[in-house]
Amino acid sequence: MSKDNLHRYLFENADVRGELVQLEKSYQEILSAHKYPVRLQHLLGELMAATSLLTATLKFNGDISVQLQGDGAVSLAVINGNNLQQLRGVARWNGNLKQDADLQQLFGDKGHMVITLTPTDGERYQGVVALDKSSLAACLEEYFAQSEQLPTSINLFANGQQAAGILLQVLPSEGEHNVEFEHLEQLTATVKEEELFDLEAEEVLHRLYHQEEVRLFDPVQVTFSCTCSRERSAQAIRTVAKAEIDAIITELGKIDMGCEYCNTNYSFDSIDIQAIFSNAQAPAAKQ
Repeated sequence: MSKDNLHRYLFENADVRGELVQLEKSYQEILSAHKYPVRLQHLLGELMAATSLLTATLKFNGDISVQLQGDGAVSLAVINGNNLQQLRGVARWNGNLKQDADLQQLFGDKGHMVITLTPTDGERYQGVVALDKSSLAACLEEYFAQSEQLPTSINLFANGQQAAGILLQVLPSEGEHNVEFEHLEQLTATVKEEELFDLEAEEVLHRLYHQEEVRLFDPVQVTFSCTCSRERSAQAIRTVAKAEIDAIITELGKIDMGCEYCNTNYSFDSIDIQAIFSNAQAPAAKQ
């Protein structure tokens, strides 16, 4: 049974909802594209789990991007996804990263998180929050406090092999103070990393909330999915002046376009370029 699933649940006797996500294969596929330092492997896992939780919590149809930026040793870490829980991600860094470095040490004093929602129908939304807390979970809790005004608790874990996260949130109609939420938050804080990595979601929830009435909904599979393609690469080439493209072909004999997210390479020779600019269909993929 795949561990790459998002589980939604609801407390029957409290106006609080929860989500639990466990990631393994999809997380490994994101890491496989580059030789990331250990600290960055862990950060990407937490960011992937967080993006999955956000996608389910914000409830929209379309695309989501959760991007961490800064002027430190790590300049970018991003997870892109959609409401179908199809995710991909990449990070850029320079130099050695300490395994115990916090967010400010990784991204510098100007680090910030940008959450962008692009609905299939409706207006694009973007929220920004500073990376001025020690953990990604704490920064996300601040984001919800600012943008949604909803008490939210988030726990994120990653070890380079698996990633997981739990989110609790007061239902929108219940306002800022909710005694039941505070109680459930304390219970959730007792979760151990190894429980989320080793146990099925149902067992984790039973251990945490065995005295509560919890309604668990059907899981949603989380997958790695890259949107790159030969056709998209050809479209990008078409946006560049043909004279410039011809000059590259004359010098190099071909144009190689690589995808940062999955490391796939698309190669175009002079015949391919002629077809692209004559609006003919590009030849079959060449790796």
